[in-house]
Amino acid sequence: MGSYLELREFMDKKDRGLRRKVMSLKDAIGLIRDGDHVASGGCHYSRTPMASVWEMIRQKKKDITYSRSIASTEGDLLLVGGVTKHVITSWFSPGVTWGVSRVMRHYTEKKLARYEEWSHMTLGLRYRAGAMGTPFIPTRAMLGSDLFPRLPDIKQMDCPFTGDKLALIPALNPDVAILHTQRCDEFGNVQSDGLPFMDRDIAMAANRVIITTERIVSNNQIRRAPDRTDIPFFCVDAVVEVPYGSLPHECYGQYQPAFKHMDYYVKLMMGKGPDGVKEYLDQYVYGPATWNEYLEKIGLANILEATNEGRGIYND
Repeated sequence: MGSYLELREFMDKKDRGLRRKVMSLKDAIGLIRDGDHVASGGCHYSRTPMASVWEMIRQKKKDITYSRSIASTEGDLLLVGGVTKHVITSWFSPGVTWGVSRVMRHYTEKKLARYEEWSHMTLGLRYRAGAMGTPFIPTRAMLGSDLFPRLPDIKQMDCPFTGDKLALIPALNPDVAILHTQRCDEFGNVQSDGLPFMDRDIAMAANRVIITTERIVSNNQIRRAPDRTDIPFFCVDAVVEVPYGSLPHECYGQYQPAFKHMDYYVKLMMGKGPDGVKEYLDQYVYGPATWNEYLEKIGLANILEATNEGRGIYND
């Protein structure tokens, strides 16, 4: 996680030409080095790059700083899988109905990992500053929050125009962004449906960008609607076609969360804490040899139900 000047120097040397970037999931995640800051796209259990998280754990990545708008079950897996000891987020829970993660509480209270909590707004502003190439961004957000004194990186200033107090939020420039989308071409032009979340800013702020996609489409299809391109090819380093790459989370317009599987996971996690997550990892991450085998373990009935519900938006 370097400065913007280091990022700019890195970017100046990158090959940003229109070239084919399709590779295997294993090779794409191989671009992540131990000690990197990895930022995840999506939000909570929506458009989570679960296939990338699954492969990071299988490759036994270490000392990763993990950041995301709102962390969900993937945060538990990364903690118990030994991938990260530092999570930067604005909330950490399997979902509203399931409450706060017991794993997060265990690792935080036992001081086994660092849970760095920002407000939803300020975490987005950190990525935005990183994307803009500024070292910080001014805001009024969090000035009255008890989070403010807990975050030593925040500073204050008097506005030179109004004299008002402002918080200065430091930029985030991740080493790697992992993002999931509905469609992308072989060059890395990304077109997503539904809420954009913070994906564009994360991609622009990161040194390297890994895209997993439900479907690789032709460049001709992308060019038919160029205004729909959220992330351009010159930001992207790897493209991986991974159908159902967010399961058991959702991908808007493709499938809803596999709620029965999520319920099963949460019962394990809330009932047994990290030991329950270890059981889950053994069964669903370390057990299957491929992502397709992982999907087989989730079950065809669960996948079809999630797909039927998710695609129902097109029938409204």
